[in-house]
Amino acid sequence: MSRSAYYDWQKRPGKLIPVEELTLRHRMKKLFERSRSSLGSREMMKKLREEGFEIGRYRVRKLMDKMNLIVHQRVAYKVTTKRKFSDSVADNLLNQNFNPTGPNQVWAGDVTYCRTGEGWMYLAVVMDLYSRRIVGWHIDKRMTTDLVSKALMKAYNLRNPPPGLVFHSDRGSQYTSRRYRKLLADYNMRASMGDVGACWDNAVVERFFGSLKHDWLLKIPQPTRAHMRNDVAAYMHYYNLERLHTANGDRSPVDYENELRKVSGFS
Repeated sequence: MSRSAYYDWQKRPGKLIPVEELTLRHRMKKLFERSRSSLGSREMMKKLREEGFEIGRYRVRKLMDKMNLIVHQRVAYKVTTKRKFSDSVADNLLNQNFNPTGPNQVWAGDVTYCRTGEGWMYLAVVMDLYSRRIVGWHIDKRMTTDLVSKALMKAYNLRNPPPGLVFHSDRGSQYTSRRYRKLLADYNMRASMGDVGACWDNAVVERFFGSLKHDWLLKIPQPTRAHMRNDVAAYMHYYNLERLHTANGDRSPVDYENELRKVSGFS
């Protein structure tokens, strides 16, 4: 820049921003920080409209550019569990139909790894596919049958589902083990398992893990296992109560279930 251009810029009057836009920008910044820089323009627009702002996606995108609110793309999900071939597997009862007509009809589970400064942690989750709500989870430093069993126990104790619920997973050794199959039988649940090498057979849970890691956990240092455990708990709260889902009509899992409860008396 030339000296004359600099002095010309310095003499220009400052641009006045209306109070309404300042309020809007402040809220956008808060929402972006709350999401750990993961809210894109589409989701930002939905959150703002939910709070009463009349705004379109073009304006949201323009303001995000001005405020330098940049979302970084997540990387591909990687499978962590492998089948023990001496164990039996269940049929695929879903065939990629991830939209049951009501809650506590189909649950899905999987395991992922979480790296900390003290070593690896492994997270098992149970998701109700109706609302995409995480109804049970457990994290530990070992990836065992006990890990997935405790996640299922927590889900069962929270929801007390009716007999006949379908539990869908991959063919990892934790899910094909005799102990886990017995637990499903004790709970009167039917096992369903995806095909070998078919990553889309549990796509909804895999997308959840992608959001958990690349929209949340990897945004800040994870020095200890205790810190990781607390941060995973924080995301579960954010995901279930605040994060909007297109499959839920742009509502959070809890809000989606609460609306059903008002209409039908579901409990």
